[in-house]
Amino acid sequence: MRVRDLLAPGAPRLRLLAAEEELDRQVSGVMTTDLHDPGRYLHGGELVLTGMLWRSAPADSERFVRTLAAGGAVALAAGEAEVGPVPEDLVEACRRHRMPLLAVPDDIAFGTVTEFVGRQVSADRAADLAALVDRHRMLVSAAGGGGLDAVLDLLGGDLDLDCWVLTPTGAVIAGPADRLPAEERDQLVRAHLTGRRLSRRPPLRTRLEGGAYSLLPAPAAPDAPSPLADWVLVVAGDVTEWTAKRRQLAENLARLVAVERHRRDEGRRLRRRLADEVLALLRRDADPAEISRTLYASSAMSVRDEGPEPGGRAAEGSSWLVVSAEGAGLPEGVMRAVLEEALGGAADRALVAGAGTGAVVVMPAPDGPVPAEALRELLAPLEAGLGPEGRITVGVSAPAREAVGLRGALEESRHARRIAAARAGRVCVAGPEELASHVLLLAAVPDEVRRAFRSRLLDTVTAYDQEHQAELVRTLEAFLRSDGSWTRCAAQLHVHVNTLRYRIGRIEELTGRDLSRLEDRVDFYLALELA
Repeated sequence: MRVRDLLAPGAPRLRLLAAEEELDRQVSGVMTTDLHDPGRYLHGGELVLTGMLWRSAPADSERFVRTLAAGGAVALAAGEAEVGPVPEDLVEACRRHRMPLLAVPDDIAFGTVTEFVGRQVSADRAADLAALVDRHRMLVSAAGGGGLDAVLDLLGGDLDLDCWVLTPTGAVIAGPADRLPAEERDQLVRAHLTGRRLSRRPPLRTRLEGGAYSLLPAPAAPDAPSPLADWVLVVAGDVTEWTAKRRQLAENLARLVAVERHRRDEGRRLRRRLADEVLALLRRDADPAEISRTLYASSAMSVRDEGPEPGGRAAEGSSWLVVSAEGAGLPEGVMRAVLEEALGGAADRALVAGAGTGAVVVMPAPDGPVPAEALRELLAPLEAGLGPEGRITVGVSAPAREAVGLRGALEESRHARRIAAARAGRVCVAGPEELASHVLLLAAVPDEVRRAFRSRLLDTVTAYDQEHQAELVRTLEAFLRSDGSWTRCAAQLHVHVNTLRYRIGRIEELTGRDLSRLEDRVDFYLALELA
């Protein structure tokens, strides 16, 4: 009930004395007190009934009303039976604190007011509970009939509540995607993963330019090993400010989302078995015809409506990409789930095999360029959920024509992943265009050899820079980028050519190398690449 209901027909005859603008406050119960300081007994939402026996001087009114406002009381009803009419100082104090003040005539018992409020609050709670039960029944019905989109449409139409279900990479599983821009989705999933990594208790709350949002995890299983593959329920608004009943609705929705996620994982079991079979065939260099038959079986699962040709010809005539991924510091099986969710709709046509802490994907090749950079951008939000030792490295092969080329594509993707692993960063992806680069050779060199090679060439130069602030390493990098052109290098560094010649000469003295020789230039270039 609201405070204004105490003044409606059929209510006890109370008079309003102050704060008419606050009559829409919700009353959750009644507290009767004449304590000087009742604050410790207030929980919020109370109508406070008092006989004003606490008042011995006008200053007492300010103190009493201030205590009620701080404790969350929604209105004050002062009885006139003991001390007579309500004093003006109490009226003024209630105006200052925007506290509705009601006068209880001497012929109205406090018990009458308490009984009236109790009946109203009980009726409201019964009506709210019935509505809540009906809504939950509709949610369950919608989940069984039309999936998550039907559930979220129901909430949007019935409660004007905007909700979305996102993957950890920001893809929309359900909800009005046009009302949540990609940039905001990226910020939301990063906030979710950061909170999960720091073990913050849900719901997590974050504020974007579009307003406040609440984030509730929806893992496929209660003991899921990592949040990197969990869905997240995004609810517009701060659920911690909602009533308990409305919060319960959001929590139940998160459970429905988790059930849907589990159902989808169960539906992927057959595809996962096919993916593991394809990887096993590639590892033992099986007959391409056998590989083609398995690929055809997977294609038939997703393109039945198109009627692929029998005998595996649909698979044999296709181009395929192989993606190798490794999740350092992640539990086994997580990378497979991560890639299944990250690939989104493509996962319905891709085969994602698990390989310990890594994963291998065989998927139809796109019509355009190999999407290594697009894959890196897709996986970038996952950085927020990686622990101190966590790292994701991915390699992508060139398209392989028909099944006969998949064995070579698998090796190519593994080499590309080694290139990615040699880079700095938490999420690194390398594509096939980098396999003709010196970076591939560097990636195959053991770490201790790499460190020794760089140390022998550059340690003396680095030490000289630290002691004299001479910028010799920077000069060396610019000189090599300029292909040894004195004029271009000096212009790039904004120094005189004579200054540049002096610095290069100093580098040659410190290292015993000659930068006019191609071999020495190559050595320096590789040493800098190993930084």
